[in-house]
Amino acid sequence: MKIAILPGDGIGTEIVEQAVRVLGVLDLDVETETALVGGAAYEAHGHPLPDATLQLARAADAILFGAVGDWKYDRLERALRPEQAILGLRKQLGLFANLRPALCYEQLTHSSSLKPELVAGLDILIIRELTGDIYFGQPRGRRVATDGHFPGAEEAFDTMRYSKPEIERIAHVAFQAARKRSRRVTSVDKANVLETFQFWRDVVTEVHAQYRDVELQHMYVDNAAMQLVKAPKAFDVVVTGNMFGDILSDEAAMLTGSIGMLPSASLDKDHKGLYEPSHGSAPDIAGKGVANPLATILSAAMMLRFSLNQAAAAERIESAVKAVLSSGLRTPDIWSEGTKKVGTREMGDAVVAALTGKLAGKTTTTKS
Repeated sequence: MKIAILPGDGIGTEIVEQAVRVLGVLDLDVETETALVGGAAYEAHGHPLPDATLQLARAADAILFGAVGDWKYDRLERALRPEQAILGLRKQLGLFANLRPALCYEQLTHSSSLKPELVAGLDILIIRELTGDIYFGQPRGRRVATDGHFPGAEEAFDTMRYSKPEIERIAHVAFQAARKRSRRVTSVDKANVLETFQFWRDVVTEVHAQYRDVELQHMYVDNAAMQLVKAPKAFDVVVTGNMFGDILSDEAAMLTGSIGMLPSASLDKDHKGLYEPSHGSAPDIAGKGVANPLATILSAAMMLRFSLNQAAAAERIESAVKAVLSSGLRTPDIWSEGTKKVGTREMGDAVVAALTGKLAGKTTTTKS
């Protein structure tokens, strides 16, 4: 098995380093190869997704990705900005299904922004369509307006669009996932305003006819955003489009205590995937050794389960993360009174120790 390691920018290099260390103690028959992506690739090769990196990603059985982006690249033309690397990988590799589990670990119920009773036992799976919608729709650009309220003024425009096969395939992913969980799907749209999402609702309803054992609920996106913070445990599987999924999954991340705890998988039709934390490159804390590597480590567990057929190894990582949280160790984003604050490397050390049977008992402190 070959894994392409693409650390990227900012904290991406720090958190991916810890995930690779964790994979290294599992005694798996895997080969890894590292390549530049994002701003780091632009600096070295003049493009955020060089051909060599794309070819490595195509040849690998799975991709472990860090994060891309930095404010210093914001003045580049859009095609050269670091974020185009991840968008390009999704498009070129056909990674249309993004799975973002939002679990609130028992040990982190007090780190959530909501009351513990609202998030205790939370387990949501958000399935985001990843290669369509306004992110990729054409035409797009800037022009001088010929109509509207201000003809003759400069304007920008993007196009929201979905084809029936795009909606059908992501709906199948959602219903099939629900069959392995609580058999409930909430499809999130804006059908009352957008023609694109009336079409989305119609197609999801058609596909549902093949899954009568699964309950289907339709919900407008504004209501879904409200219900996620009002009664999050009412959700099981949530399926939605690219833009709504981007926003709602980040909202759901905060229910778990920190976006630093949220892994993700982006899969093609054959379950080959790219695995990354849901957070960004956080250039403001890059190099300070304080980033939470657990989302990346848990993304590596998803990689083992979904793309590399190593479910037992995935469970070992997930159990190790729970053991570390039970020991009282916390990076700053999930720290609370009575737990011990540690950095990126120390958190990686702890997960490795848990996997090798060397993790110490519960550690607490009353000082930050």
